[in-house]
Amino acid sequence: MKKKYFKYFTVLILVVNFVMFSNAQNTYIGNVRSSSKSFDLLSKTEDSVRKQFQLKHLVWPPTSIYIRSFKYDRQLEVWVSDSLSSKYKLFKTYKVCMQSGTMGPKRMEGDYQVPEGFYYINEFNPNSKYHLSLGLNYPNASDRILSDSIKPGSAIYIHGNCVSIGCIPIDDFPIEELYVMATAAKYEGQDFIPVHIFPVKYNVKESLAYLNNNIKGNTYLQQFNKNIKSCFDYFEAQKELPIILVNKNGDYLVN
Repeated sequence: MKKKYFKYFTVLILVVNFVMFSNAQNTYIGNVRSSSKSFDLLSKTEDSVRKQFQLKHLVWPPTSIYIRSFKYDRQLEVWVSDSLSSKYKLFKTYKVCMQSGTMGPKRMEGDYQVPEGFYYINEFNPNSKYHLSLGLNYPNASDRILSDSIKPGSAIYIHGNCVSIGCIPIDDFPIEELYVMATAAKYEGQDFIPVHIFPVKYNVKESLAYLNNNIKGNTYLQQFNKNIKSCFDYFEAQKELPIILVNKNGDYLVN
């Protein structure tokens, strides 16, 4: 179980609030079973996604999925794995259709920042006013230490309906596909669907130059990026997720 836990959720958080997580799970299950919109999407979109998996020689349904998003590049990647021992393979890259804020993590309510760091999906909302939405566990353990102690902000989602004040919008059809994949992985037993948010794709020369120019002279952001880039580098090399912990100072420890 420990192995499975680390495979599925690498961002870890020293103490998990079990009661909150259980409530989120119950809400998810209830929504999927009772929502006619969710039922329609599962029946109409799943066939299309299944065929796309077959064309790419991927196994449907996936045992696990991994999502990573790049703010400046406006991309959201979906990686899939068909077993605990297999490496992740890229399924699809979606365009993030709108972006708010600047480089750097979210640190307070109303700053319009898209978070940067390591999260997981903790809410499935088939009745979202933004078509469909998948909620992220912002603020995570690191954010609770480093962000505003009273108003760190909340309600960060991946959703449709191309608007953003700190969320990750990917248009309606892409969110339908992503929602179906996340639902399928959830039913396959993936307790934590990791979502890693980076400021840029570090292996794209122009993107890295943009980042370096924007954080020049900012020691904190330089160290923060060095820290989270180590996770990006590990995944690029291994196509596996590292173990990520949070220390008492709120820093990510990537192993």
